[in-house]
Amino acid sequence: MTTPEFLPDDYLLSNEWARRLYFEHAAKQPIFDYHCHLPPAEIAGNRQFENLTAIWLAGDHYKWRAMRANGVSEDLITGEASDYEKFLAFARSMPWFVRNPLHHWSHLELRRYFDIDLLINEANAPAIWEQANDRLASPELSVHGILRKFDVGVICTTDDPVDSLEHHRAIAASGLKTRVYPTFRPDKALTVDQPETFNAWCDRLAAAADVDVKDFRAFLEAIRKRHDYFHEIGGRLSDHGMNCVPWAPCSESEAAAIFDRARAGRAASRAEWEQFATFMMLYFGRLDAARGWTKQLHLGAMRDNNTRLLRRLGADAGVDSIGDFPQAFTLSHYLDALDSADELPKIVLYNLNPADNYVFATMCGNFGDGRIPGKMQFGSGWWFLDQREGMEWQINALSHLGLLSRFVGMLTDSRSFLSYVRHEYFRRILCNLIGRDVEAGLIPADEAALGELVANICYHNAANFFGLELPA
Repeated sequence: MTTPEFLPDDYLLSNEWARRLYFEHAAKQPIFDYHCHLPPAEIAGNRQFENLTAIWLAGDHYKWRAMRANGVSEDLITGEASDYEKFLAFARSMPWFVRNPLHHWSHLELRRYFDIDLLINEANAPAIWEQANDRLASPELSVHGILRKFDVGVICTTDDPVDSLEHHRAIAASGLKTRVYPTFRPDKALTVDQPETFNAWCDRLAAAADVDVKDFRAFLEAIRKRHDYFHEIGGRLSDHGMNCVPWAPCSESEAAAIFDRARAGRAASRAEWEQFATFMMLYFGRLDAARGWTKQLHLGAMRDNNTRLLRRLGADAGVDSIGDFPQAFTLSHYLDALDSADELPKIVLYNLNPADNYVFATMCGNFGDGRIPGKMQFGSGWWFLDQREGMEWQINALSHLGLLSRFVGMLTDSRSFLSYVRHEYFRRILCNLIGRDVEAGLIPADEAALGELVANICYHNAANFFGLELPA
């Protein structure tokens, strides 16, 4: 019996059409990473990572979750153990990760970044550590080297409105070919139910905008000024992370009263929060529409489930999950309110609960304006769904209920500079789905047309949609 090769060149590509579409059309496209959490400071400083743990394991809660599930001590994940001990714990766990997407991603990362095709396990760990660290010392695997290596054309980071954006200015002046833009994420502007957090943020907002945030009108003005500043720096996207979009309309005077009480230290009730958040989300939508921006809505995450680890590590500790929040009613009213006033910006909707895929895909079809192709985007498989099955579900729902041809494609949504293999992973999955349909006689066998379709989804649709300046 012939032993199959692990992750061969044509992995995930099940027929000749899939292979041709991927190698001749998809693989050649630059990367347009329009949503991620990469630290701008590390891009500006062209960080050279000191070892494999620093670039591979630090901050990666996907890996943390899997290691915890395998019974690894927290000291070897986020604790005080040495970097080599943490890497050994990860390598020791890897054979137990079979069929988890981490098993594919991690081996792909070793191959694509370090030219190491060893299996990740305890026996191979010392050799992997030595070879990878040797490569990490080279300019090819500095941050700028990685961006060149993977032909990353555009990166959009995730930034608080109070951020100075000094690192974005430094990147723009550095001569780096990759264009790096900020994304306006004002989640803390809604925290009137947490006065301590809200007031500290308002004070930072006042300083950043040079506006005395003494009342609600000043608060709105300060936010508008920061939105203007992001636009000046080149930003054209906003983002919101929410359980679901709120819908409890209130007047400006009611929102102002809630604001005043929060500034005085009184936490908003749930009903008051929904009113305030509804007012602010409409305000943010109008700002985006006026500037021609794209608004991203990341919906459906149930965050910080484990109080013990939240207290020890803070947010983003790897203890989040898929939520089962009602989405359709409030989302429809929110989008309709903006659309009715001709103030609906371009939208990307990301869904975390696959049970809601058809809800989101059909919602996108309600608000096309006859002017902007693909104005309402059902975004790529997000977070727990950015694996093969989740990506296929999203692509199929979009295909059946919308226009796959207008899809703006994949993003990393990552804090790791080793995450660009996710674009390869997505592109292979996309080409395989199309190739299977061609083979089944469900799509015309027209390579020129299908090659253009694939290239558009992998890069050109995003390049045309977001209105960002592209590399020369």
